[in-house]
Amino acid sequence: MDGLQSSVLEFRSSTFFAPVLVLYSNDMHAITLHLQEKIASAPDFFKSSPVLFDLTELNERGQAIDVAALIALLRQSGLCPVGIRGGSDAQARLALASSIPVDSGRSSGSARLELNNAPAAIPEIQAMVVKEVSHAPAMLVTQPVRSGQRIYAGGDLVILTQVSAGAEIMAEGNIHVYNTLRGRALAGVQGNTAARLFCLDLQAELVSIAGVYKTSEDLKTSIKKKPLQVYLQNQALIVEELD
Repeated sequence: MDGLQSSVLEFRSSTFFAPVLVLYSNDMHAITLHLQEKIASAPDFFKSSPVLFDLTELNERGQAIDVAALIALLRQSGLCPVGIRGGSDAQARLALASSIPVDSGRSSGSARLELNNAPAAIPEIQAMVVKEVSHAPAMLVTQPVRSGQRIYAGGDLVILTQVSAGAEIMAEGNIHVYNTLRGRALAGVQGNTAARLFCLDLQAELVSIAGVYKTSEDLKTSIKKKPLQVYLQNQALIVEELD
């Protein structure tokens, strides 16, 4: 019996990736419109995505916001709020009352989704920039990456098998997929703009370098089943065949 009880569950450390929603306005109507626009630009990326909301800027400007209404709005938009950051003690208590934990401000593995009242240009998810690039050894994956799986590499990520739709692979360095890439692939997630993505067959839902991304709707069908690379050039994401 003791053996059975000891194998019921265990906690494991992991790197958890979630967008951070940074608010610059407490206008709920404007927030709703901008949020809908952002989600519509990459519905596969945001569908049921966990999200932290950051109230630091609002509080520095002395702008109050209805935390309960904000949480309800995020849930109604198909997002899953998992934390509050930069809130006052009163805001933190309101969040906890809605089962939203308080995040202490860790930025690792997070991307920023900024909403304000400025006219929206091309939506971008901007990664938190770090001054030094990680020198972690490359991670090698030899098993298929299945739908629902998330893999995070502190350096380069090398995958020898296919990445299924609904999977998500992330690396602080380059990503190499020597097979078909479906799902989502995010290289340079800590702001490494020199990172690149290489694969033999690109059929991804979303690809991103240092927070600049393209969705499946932006990728040409003519590039399927061809070796290629994805990289940043003048803040634009370039998808290019390999010779």
